[in-house]
Amino acid sequence: QVQLVESGGRLVQAGDSLRLSCAASGRTFGMGWFRQAPGKERAFVAGISWNAGSIYYADSVKGRFTISRDNAKNIVYLQMNSMKPEDTGVYYCAAQRSYSIQVTTNHLLYDYWGQGTHVTVSS
Repeated sequence: QVQLVESGGRLVQAGDSLRLSCAASGRTFGMGWFRQAPGKERAFVAGISWNAGSIYYADSVKGRFTISRDNAKNIVYLQMNSMKPEDTGVYYCAAQRSYSIQVTTNHLLYDYWGQGTHVTVSS
């Protein structure tokens, strides 16, 4: 079994930068970040394949966010720049337990989830 622990969420102002981390135990393949804004459903933010050969971003964060992974440390990062109030929400790290060559945006295809870290962006 894989365990995921997110960290780094906090209150920031619009235009600020913030980096989230996801520390994993056990073997992981594809990894993704999702977020859930107040009153909304959980939505895909960014995903990365096991060897970082495939990376995909939601249109709402493209050009502002960067996902990366350090397999030696078993950590996935989400660098968030030029943050907007619309980025507010609980950010979840997710992992797949089997190989896939492409990133998936479908939350049903992820097997493990962290508890989430809160991010609030004030205007």
